[in-house]
Amino acid sequence: MAAFFSKTGKRLRKYHGSSMIFVGLRVFLGAVFVYAGYDKILHPQQFSLAVFQYQLLPDGLVNFVALALPWLELLIGVLLIVGVWMPGAALTAFSLLCAFIIALVINGIRGLDVHCGCFSTEATASSAGVGTILRDVAFLLIALVIVVATLYPEKLRRWRQTQERRNETV
Repeated sequence: MAAFFSKTGKRLRKYHGSSMIFVGLRVFLGAVFVYAGYDKILHPQQFSLAVFQYQLLPDGLVNFVALALPWLELLIGVLLIVGVWMPGAALTAFSLLCAFIIALVINGIRGLDVHCGCFSTEATASSAGVGTILRDVAFLLIALVIVVATLYPEKLRRWRQTQERRNETV
């Protein structure tokens, strides 16, 4: 077990150095995804209704998405928290957040009063609105930071070194 965490630690340093900010953002976003998937996994029927109310998918895909999406969110959340398979986890989190935001904006433009289904499958949950979109945009920005730090660690390290040198000369 110790060997696993030792190897994982080496992989994490490869992606982002030892930045505690990065680790904090990664764990935070992972926790958001785990929390988002949890209630949906427990209540697939209610989540299926929420997906259906968005009126964006063909009826034949609604149940599949309602069953698969929560497990994908849970998996992505766990991968982000543990720090394993970071390129795939980061890009998938970013892509899912883009899809969620697009779905919310489309329904906002269409004037549909849908319940987000983001963190709760209860029908009494508040309607998705501008606040929901802004919250998801904040999550998207965090995901973008994780993607950049994961896919371009060397460029990020060089940029930080340049910034440190500039601060030393000032």
